[in-house]
Amino acid sequence: MAYGGATLGPAAAVGSSPAMKQVKLEKESELRIEVNVNNSLRLRLLNGTAEIFGTEMPPENWLTFPPRMKFAIFTWYGATIEMQDNTETDYVADETPMISYVNVHAVLEGRRSRAKASAGDADADASQGPRVIVVGPTDAGKSTLSKMLLSWAAKQGWKPTFVDLDIGQGSITLPGCIAATPIEMPIDPVEGIPLEMPLVYFFGHNTPTVNADLYRVLVKELAQILERQFAGNAESRAAGMVINTMGFIDGLGYDLLLHAIDTFQATVVLVLGQDKLCSMLKDALKQKPKVDVVKLQKSGGVVSRNSKFRAVARNQRIREYFYGLSNDLSPHSSIANFSDLAIYKIGGGPQAPASALPIGAQPVADPMRLVPVNINRDLLNLVLAVSFAKEQDQILSSNIAGFIWITDIDIPRKKITYLAPSPGELPSKFLLMGSLTWIET
Repeated sequence: MAYGGATLGPAAAVGSSPAMKQVKLEKESELRIEVNVNNSLRLRLLNGTAEIFGTEMPPENWLTFPPRMKFAIFTWYGATIEMQDNTETDYVADETPMISYVNVHAVLEGRRSRAKASAGDADADASQGPRVIVVGPTDAGKSTLSKMLLSWAAKQGWKPTFVDLDIGQGSITLPGCIAATPIEMPIDPVEGIPLEMPLVYFFGHNTPTVNADLYRVLVKELAQILERQFAGNAESRAAGMVINTMGFIDGLGYDLLLHAIDTFQATVVLVLGQDKLCSMLKDALKQKPKVDVVKLQKSGGVVSRNSKFRAVARNQRIREYFYGLSNDLSPHSSIANFSDLAIYKIGGGPQAPASALPIGAQPVADPMRLVPVNINRDLLNLVLAVSFAKEQDQILSSNIAGFIWITDIDIPRKKITYLAPSPGELPSKFLLMGSLTWIET
């Protein structure tokens, strides 16, 4: 599989490069690393075996990690790591929750095997593999655990489906989206989730409070598509899914968690690092005997991220979409006429006047209303989603082909300039607008 760093000889570590150091790891310990905010980090596995996010490190191959990345190298039997001595922080920990995590994986493996053996049975539930949803507060390690469970399953030959409902950061595609993709190989520790076959729906904002009704509709739409895919693919059905969620768990956030558990018919709920949430979910789900709620310890290596860090991370995700992790992609600038595009936002729109409503009723904006957007200078620096819809009435139920970034609006000439990942015509004239912006630095 492709790793983020090239295989380099010793000569690459000389000259102006930072000094190198070796770190020896005892069995069942991990090296926790925060990459410097301004510099990348090169390291390699010298001897032994080790893994990152559940994916085994290739022996002797140099891996290059981008600035700001936080990760841990875990070894079951012992290993030696050679790395540049230029990290923000790095330290070895011998107390980790990995034993409990791999025990969960073993239970899921058993359920997948039983589901595969039941394929073709009259009992549809018997042929359904585990549907795991990972929940917990912000910075509990949900996405990391999700990657581990997916990579361990892929290593055993399964092709589980990864579902990402975290619109705040986005593990599969850009923030502001919910998405799903099959995982056919252990996840690359540098490059992350592969993007060959993602199913993406555009919410357009990094918090569901903007339009919770739309969020619920998109979650339901994604779940229905996956159900249809599973119905026709026994292998995917047996492999099941791993669902990553937001760290928003109070009030509306908790309601949306229950909605996701019900909509995706989750059978295993993994609660990371919060007794209260675990107790609430056990109580709420006690009428569903086929749903297991399991509390797991969060890793001590999880680092709290403030709002500024999250904003920087979102900008970085957008930049990577257009330019690649290592600036190895060449996006294409194009110009279109205003008349060639139809831009919409979802939610809001004109409220009905009070005189047209029943007595005592308050005017409320329609959260599912499709509102045309006038093209003007306000669109500058917005990231728009390109819908697969061919007709206007298909927009709400259609997934996303990709994204463009608006770089210039020429009002007199009625021309719009945008950056796209590749040249050629857009798959559709229908574009969706949210609050996703990016300013190239």
